[in-house]
Amino acid sequence: MVIMKKLKIYLDTSVINFLKVEDSPDYRRDTELFFETIVAPGKVETYVSKIVFQEINNTVNLTKRKELLDIFTQYPNIKTLIAEENNAVEINSLVESYLDNGIIPKKNIADAFHVAYSTIFEMDILLSWNFKHLANINKEQKILVVNKLNGYNYPFRMANPLEVRYDE
Repeated sequence: MVIMKKLKIYLDTSVINFLKVEDSPDYRRDTELFFETIVAPGKVETYVSKIVFQEINNTVNLTKRKELLDIFTQYPNIKTLIAEENNAVEINSLVESYLDNGIIPKKNIADAFHVAYSTIFEMDILLSWNFKHLANINKEQKILVVNKLNGYNYPFRMANPLEVRYDE
């Protein structure tokens, strides 16, 4: 019997948002299924960063903001990555590299932070519904090149919840 470590998955804000989205019922259901069958039973280690909380706290609709924040009470096994001083310097440096290389547009700096946190904390997967800037193979390849040039060799995937399934 082969024993494998649990995957470490970073959840970007879009994954949290899709638990409450009204205009994409299929993606919402897929996200709910991911949380019910994978996150809740602890089949993977799930993480977010302060960036996720900052984006949620920018939600203008106070009712929706509260619903989104309540997700972390409903799923207490989602851990928050804490950047200590040395990590924060590395994260900021990587963010600048992604922006300077045009991989992620400056106006989407939060996405660059999600990638940097995933890199520095050696996540196996950055999970996102953001197909334009995160969950796409083209961006993933460019990010891995920049990471290697900056001395980060841990390979991670950028995927969406449909790609993380467990058939038992």
